[in-house]
Amino acid sequence: MAADRRRTPTVEDYADGVLAGDRAMLGRAITLIESGKDEHAGPAQQLLQRLLPHTGKAHRIGITGVPGVGKSTAIDQLGINLVEQGHRVAVLAVDPTSTRSGGSILGDKTRMEQLSRRPEAFIRPSPSGGTLGGVARRTREALLVCEAAGFDVVLVETVGVGQSEVAVAGMVDLFLLLLAPGGGDELQGVKRGIVELADLLVVNKCDGALADLARHTAADYGHALHMVRSGDDGAIDRVRTCSALTGVGIDELWNVVEDLVRAARASGELDARRTEQARAWMWSEVTDTLFDDLRADAAVRARIDALEHDVSHGRMSPAAAAREVLAVFRPR
Repeated sequence: MAADRRRTPTVEDYADGVLAGDRAMLGRAITLIESGKDEHAGPAQQLLQRLLPHTGKAHRIGITGVPGVGKSTAIDQLGINLVEQGHRVAVLAVDPTSTRSGGSILGDKTRMEQLSRRPEAFIRPSPSGGTLGGVARRTREALLVCEAAGFDVVLVETVGVGQSEVAVAGMVDLFLLLLAPGGGDELQGVKRGIVELADLLVVNKCDGALADLARHTAADYGHALHMVRSGDDGAIDRVRTCSALTGVGIDELWNVVEDLVRAARASGELDARRTEQARAWMWSEVTDTLFDDLRADAAVRARIDALEHDVSHGRMSPAAAAREVLAVFRPR
């Protein structure tokens, strides 16, 4: 029986609702997991433990690219194609949190107009909270909850491109970098680290007057990728073109994604990757929890303003101040 929405759901209510595919309870479960309140931490972890046996079967795909490249439009079109093929698609769209106000735009549902209207899809905008890599701290957990709810494709849209995008690759099976048509300075502007990290490069906006330029750009990236990944004969094959606006190339793009994931599963690479991701996730959680505990420590709070003042005025080095913070937190 569905939980009475007038009372606070129990862990069992959340788990039963998620496993039954109750979209409202799925949203509430993710809200519980994303909550920063101490009283929610225990129930959230109990819920994840309960759902864990029902996870692991979905394709986990990360999608990133510079602002304006058409990520949301591409995801909208890809998602529509997938649900029409019988898939259930969840999108975890991470919005940039303002470093000044703490606010977040959370506008992805309006930017994915077609997909947001489909019952086979679930779009969850989440603020990044300033987390390294533009990925909300609980995005990993939200991904597992979506899998437990029966979504067989989970797409993670991230804030943008930067060195910290390694956080995206640390939770997905395949990392896709979306690019705009262009050459010269545009090609140089994409950091080598991002190109090395991406499993698949896709030049969007291959339509109209930009079609030829997009194809030339894809060829340039293919040769560049071949040089970066010396010895990888399939480097050029990992670059594709598409038009999110017209839908051209989107189905072919998904075929490539499935081929890469299938090959990784057959070789054992996928299982090895997920095993390493789980280990890294554990240590990431250790780091984040220790930092939270440190910031919440009364003795640290009593000293932090003075230490920050001394550092900002050049009276103490950052390293010395850091050591003092740790000494206060863990006195010998």
